[in-house]
Amino acid sequence: MNIFRLFGDFSHLCAIIILLLKVWKTRSCAGLSGKSVILYAIVFMCRYLDLFTHFISLYNSIMKIVYLGSTFFTLFLIYRKFKATFDRNHDTFRIEFLLLPSAALALLWNHEFSVLEVLWTFSIYLESVAILPQLFMVSKTGEAETITSHYLFALGIYRFFYILNWAYRYHTEHFIDWISILSGVVQTVLYCDFFYLYITRVLKGKKLSLPA
Repeated sequence: MNIFRLFGDFSHLCAIIILLLKVWKTRSCAGLSGKSVILYAIVFMCRYLDLFTHFISLYNSIMKIVYLGSTFFTLFLIYRKFKATFDRNHDTFRIEFLLLPSAALALLWNHEFSVLEVLWTFSIYLESVAILPQLFMVSKTGEAETITSHYLFALGIYRFFYILNWAYRYHTEHFIDWISILSGVVQTVLYCDFFYLYITRVLKGKKLSLPA
């Protein structure tokens, strides 16, 4: 644990809280991609299977439970409680185009060819592109609510801090994980255009608009 990972976890937690507050307070899932949330649920399920077999720390276990619980609760809000407000017509990204390549890559490039390790690697690859359905939906509708923009920004900052965490660990521990680093870079690159628009528009009080 170091300050960059702590900030990354805090940013991720903020993104989750922002998303849940947006849905609960507005009683609406408008503008949110259920498919992105489904992908994150798959990511956490595959990554945190060791929750039942390997204890690292109380902090680690609590964060895993929070991520799993909040993600499935968000799915419940989107597809059950407030399903009448969910815009299926715009949430049309074909997630199999993300799932299958991520699974194939996990089988080809992993640290160890075991069930848990391959599933962990799959979760890393899938997380790097899990936000694409949400970005695609924003692009398709042409704009995003301010609160949705804050959620996306917090997710992007979370990954940025984790890149700093890996750089710090390499400098202090001579530890390097190319799978995590390259996946994190891919995820950060996907956010670049959004980051620019967020800083130049949302922070100035304007509504975020992405080119279709």
